[in-house]
Amino acid sequence: MSTIKETNFNFKNQTAFYRGKVRDVYTIANDYLVMVASDRISAFDVVLPRAIPYKGQVLNQIASKFLKATADILPNWVVSVPDPNVTIGKRSEPFKVEMVIRGYVSGHLWRTYRDGGRELCGEVLPEGLKENDKLPEPIITPTTKAAVGHDMDISRAEIISQGIVSEEDYTQLEKYAKALFQRGTEIAAERGLILVDTKYEFGKRDGIIYLIDEIHTPDSSRYFYADGYEERQQNGEPQKQLSKEFVRQWLIENGFQGKEGQEVPEMTDTIVNSISERYIELFEHITGDRFEYPENGDVLDRVERNVSEELAKL
Repeated sequence: MSTIKETNFNFKNQTAFYRGKVRDVYTIANDYLVMVASDRISAFDVVLPRAIPYKGQVLNQIASKFLKATADILPNWVVSVPDPNVTIGKRSEPFKVEMVIRGYVSGHLWRTYRDGGRELCGEVLPEGLKENDKLPEPIITPTTKAAVGHDMDISRAEIISQGIVSEEDYTQLEKYAKALFQRGTEIAAERGLILVDTKYEFGKRDGIIYLIDEIHTPDSSRYFYADGYEERQQNGEPQKQLSKEFVRQWLIENGFQGKEGQEVPEMTDTIVNSISERYIELFEHITGDRFEYPENGDVLDRVERNVSEELAKL
């Protein structure tokens, strides 16, 4: 199985390159972005040492499907998807916040609550909640978008007072995030899943707000199986979930939370393959499509060829 650990292409009219935790992003003529979803995996804002087979394809194809399914809510950045691992889209100026929206007390929200916190990003939480309980209404808990290091929790009031986003734009981002989460919740329900929490990123181009990056993928979202959810909650049992949380839990159990001085535990072939299988499982559950394994051959050659042919059409 060939994985994409990193890319180092030089496309025609390429004007910039940026390597994120998971994606390699090429700017073309300062107007388009070529976003390559690699097979890198990150947790606790740390890129883990081994790539996960087919992970990039899963992320790119889920995002592509959901971007199409939400295009009536707001415009998105996508122009074409020329390769299983690649999306080409319009470049915009990204807002420097990620809109995290949560419908359940899970993950970071639960860890904060468990440790005594009753407020997150200005959102006050009621007493008596248990892990994975459904919230009365979804809440937005934004984070700063860090170029390097950890994203930081921030409140609506701080975002506006610090001039990170104007009040007018931020109000619109909130409306879009809630509408997208509702649509994602409805689609997940059709597939027997619960969309627990997710994040959205937005940009602005020619005065218009666009949905950018990925949406509703296992890297940006958490899903529970709907079947048995209530029974597991009543019995105090862990929820069966499809998300990257199981990777975080494995790291925590092996003494790693991204803190200084901690070392990433060894990622055996068994661990790597199990993560890959979970990503494919989520793809098939959330999309209702069979996962199609790519053709054999040099994956980097395939990506470069497909992207170059598509760029020639722009």
